[in-house]
Amino acid sequence: MNNILNKKVRFIDLGLIDYQKGWDFQEKLFAEIIDIKVKNRHLEPETQFSTHNYLLFCQHPHVYTLGKSGKIENLLLDQESLSINQAKFYKINRGGDITYHGPGQLVGYPILDLENFFTDIHRYMRFLEECIIRTLADYNIDAGRIEGLTGVWVDYKEQKNPRKICAMGVKSSRWVTMHGFALNVNTDLNYFNNIIPCGIDDKAVTSIALELGRLIEVEEVADKLKRHISELFGMEFELSPVTDFIDI
Repeated sequence: MNNILNKKVRFIDLGLIDYQKGWDFQEKLFAEIIDIKVKNRHLEPETQFSTHNYLLFCQHPHVYTLGKSGKIENLLLDQESLSINQAKFYKINRGGDITYHGPGQLVGYPILDLENFFTDIHRYMRFLEECIIRTLADYNIDAGRIEGLTGVWVDYKEQKNPRKICAMGVKSSRWVTMHGFALNVNTDLNYFNNIIPCGIDDKAVTSIALELGRLIEVEEVADKLKRHISELFGMEFELSPVTDFIDI
């Protein structure tokens, strides 16, 4: 375990970015952290290097992504239909099934060395959910968890019409995380009709805008969510211009 704990997190707003480009950037940062951890294994504790942490926020053009445990049948479009809908499709290396990303959706990619915080993936997932739940509470939306299902849901208690408002799927290796969450803010929910979201065919999806009956600025939601993430994880954010890391 790294003896130099670093709770500072470099926050980068990628804006609207092509999914592949954002994924490549995640992989680059992820690999750099892993490389430091591998080198540290051969060093004495007093000479080890601290690892960096990142939080990326972005939006994506229309895209469907299928996790490692997902089923291709849950994508209800063929290649021609994808083109008609101006959407792309990727099989990716996170957990979970199929989901949709698009404009008006706040996507977060925490690329963290959990050895700087805590080494418990279950706790990590619950913390991410809790940050979303607290953010939604700021808008008087009562959201929570449904046992056995990942993500954040509205009408999670009585479950007369449970609706997923935030999907989650992560990858971790050597306690380093990537991928993350997708919170529907002003998302065009019609795009979810083209998939069986997360492989669940008996529950709906929703957004902050739909629940409130009005549009909400994604940047406003992002500011609130950042604050809750910082408080819950005990992070100290460092603002990093995207141009320092990636040519977009």
